[in-house]
Amino acid sequence: MPDSTDPLDRTSAPPFARAIDTAIANGAQMVVGGVTTADGATEVHAAGLRTPDPAEPATADTVIALYSATKAFTATAALQCVEDGALDLDAPAREYVPEIGDLPVLEALGDDGSVRTRPARRDITARMLLLHTSGLAYDMFDTRYALIARERMKHPSATPLRDSLRTPLLHEPGERWTYGTSMDWLGLVISAVRGRRLDDVFREGIYEPCGMRSTSFDMPPAMRARLATLRRRQRDGTVVPTKVRPPDTPELDMGGQGLFSTVPDLLALLRVWLGDGSAPGGRVLRPETIEWAVRPVPGLAVTPLPAAIPALTREADFFPGARKGWAYSFLVNEDDVPAGRRAGSLTWAGLPNVFYWIDRASGIAAVWAAQLLPFFDPACEEGVAAFERAVYRASAPD
Repeated sequence: MPDSTDPLDRTSAPPFARAIDTAIANGAQMVVGGVTTADGATEVHAAGLRTPDPAEPATADTVIALYSATKAFTATAALQCVEDGALDLDAPAREYVPEIGDLPVLEALGDDGSVRTRPARRDITARMLLLHTSGLAYDMFDTRYALIARERMKHPSATPLRDSLRTPLLHEPGERWTYGTSMDWLGLVISAVRGRRLDDVFREGIYEPCGMRSTSFDMPPAMRARLATLRRRQRDGTVVPTKVRPPDTPELDMGGQGLFSTVPDLLALLRVWLGDGSAPGGRVLRPETIEWAVRPVPGLAVTPLPAAIPALTREADFFPGARKGWAYSFLVNEDDVPAGRRAGSLTWAGLPNVFYWIDRASGIAAVWAAQLLPFFDPACEEGVAAFERAVYRASAPD
C-alpha cells in the first residue's frame, strides 16, 4: 500500500486534481499542486508540460523556481537566529551588515534615472526587514525603482545581484509597509550572523530536519534534469519559453528570492508552521516562536502591488476588500475566505505564479505552483482560486 506521506508514490488522483487539470486547459501551461496536514498526510498532483521543447510532462518532483516563496525559508532562519540569541530584531542591521547603513532615502528622481537622496534619520532593523517596513521596494512593483533599474542595465556589472540591493529607500525606515528587497538584505544579515553561506544555514536548520532533498540556491545536475522551463505570456496571449537558465551556483544567495525546490519540499516547510515547529528530523522552531510570529502586527497596512513592469507582473491584490495584515513574514487574511481558508491563515507567493497558504485553524497547508509570467496571470489567478475551493470541499465533513 503506498505511503500517504510520500506524494511520489500515490496511485490515484487527489480530489483537487480536476481543478489543476482545468487550469492547464485554461492556459496555465504547467501546475504542480499539493496539500498537507500537520501529521504529514500529503497529496500532490502535477499536470501540463515541465518543458515544452522537448515535451516533458510535469511530475510531483519537478524542480521549480520559488522566487519570493524563498522568503518563508529566510523568515524561518531569521527566527532561529533570534531563538539562539544570535540576532536582535531591534538592533541596527548595520551592526551585522555595515553597508545597509549607507542606504539613503530617495527625495527626487529625474527622467534620466538620476537620483537626489538624503541620509535616513533612523536605522533599519532586522524586524523592519521581516515586516517589509525598511523602505526598500521592487522594480516590478514601483515605477521609480523600474526607472533606476533600466538605467543600471545600461552599465552592466559583474555583480548584478549585489548591485540590485543598493537602491535608495522610498521612505524612512519603519514608516510603513513597502514590499521589496528587505528579505534579501535579511539573508545577508543571517549569513553574517552565522558566518556561513545562506544555503548552508538553510541546509542545517531547515533542509535536513525537514527531509528536503531537492531544495537549494544551487542547481546540481540531479535538480537541473527535473527543472521546469520558465515561460511568459505575451500581450497577444501566446506563451513562449524564456531564456532564463540558472547558473550552477549563484553570484549571491538572495534571501528574498533565488531558491529552487519542489512542491513536496515546500510543503515540508509549511508543515513546520502548520504545527508546533517540529519536523521529522528535529525541531525547526519553538512552538512559542510560531505563536507570536503568525500574528499580524497591529496597525501595519498592506497595500496592493502595482504593475510597474507588465512583462513581469499584473497588479496584484490579495483578498481585495477583505481585512488583511502582515506577520513575520507572511500575509494574513483576517476574514474567512468564502469556501476556502479560515481567518488567520498565512500566505505568500512567488513571481512565476507560485502560491501557498498555511491554515492553522483548519490544519491544512497547500501549494499551487506554475512557472509562468507575468505574476497574477488570469489563468493562474483563477486556477489557484478553484484549487483552493476544491481543497476545502474535499476536507469538509460529510
